[in-house]
Amino acid sequence: MKTRYSYGGDEHIFVEVDEEMSLEAFFKSLYMTNSVRDAKMDGVTEICPANASFQIKYNPDVIAPEDMLACLQDIEKQAVNADRSLDTRIIEIPVFYQDPWTHETLMRFRERHQDPNVTDIEYAARINSYDTVEDFIEAHSASPWFVSMVGFVAGLPFMYQMVHRSKQIEVPKYLSPRTDTPKLTVGYGGCFSCIYSVRGAGGYQMFGVTPMPIYDPNQETSYLKDFMAFFRPGDIVKFVPIDRETYDRNVAEVEAGTYEPKIRPVTFSLDEFEKDIDGYNKKLLEVLQ
Repeated sequence: MKTRYSYGGDEHIFVEVDEEMSLEAFFKSLYMTNSVRDAKMDGVTEICPANASFQIKYNPDVIAPEDMLACLQDIEKQAVNADRSLDTRIIEIPVFYQDPWTHETLMRFRERHQDPNVTDIEYAARINSYDTVEDFIEAHSASPWFVSMVGFVAGLPFMYQMVHRSKQIEVPKYLSPRTDTPKLTVGYGGCFSCIYSVRGAGGYQMFGVTPMPIYDPNQETSYLKDFMAFFRPGDIVKFVPIDRETYDRNVAEVEAGTYEPKIRPVTFSLDEFEKDIDGYNKKLLEVLQ
């Protein structure tokens, strides 16, 4: 894993920790960005972390570009011995798979899809060698997911599947983006699952919707009164398939201000996870029971 540094004009340095997503790359990026923040470096004006990369904005009148680069390279050397554990939380997210709203939307945009003759989830099941859509839903919802980035649009989480790389679901984005995606759609593109926090354009495959708001700029949702965006990097997610009746009940609870997501505190250790992925996941999920 070789880190690549590049300048972005006179005020930015972009740091690509790895060309492909991995939890190892995420933790290295997390360590480096946290170190920059904690050092309170003169001249640093913004830190923007991503899945396996980050960007630093700085004032070149305060710190020279070559000095900023040297600081980051020194931090990278220290990352080799960094603690790869994280105090975080595990969260249940209900999902109404194959819902009518994303179905209506995907049917309007079939000409932009790789296979116009099937739905998004049918296509995803087939190219990932699952015999049925039900088998695919089981694979998508059975394992936990790691939130590696929040952004692109406000509150949208990028989630990385916590399984052996050979078992990871991979689905390409639409051939050309849609101009419409229902709010709270559970989507998929590349190796990432996501939840569309707002209605708008999008190119990820659509599998279902969650009744659980994840972004509220007015902070009227009961569990979003402290901060308008629900997710943060490092969160661990467990999708739970639900039916229409449960979906409608959850929506009513949200509107009444009584819905509360199931959240439990956990400490995630990358070292322990890599020793026994399946066993570690099982212990993680037991926390929600």
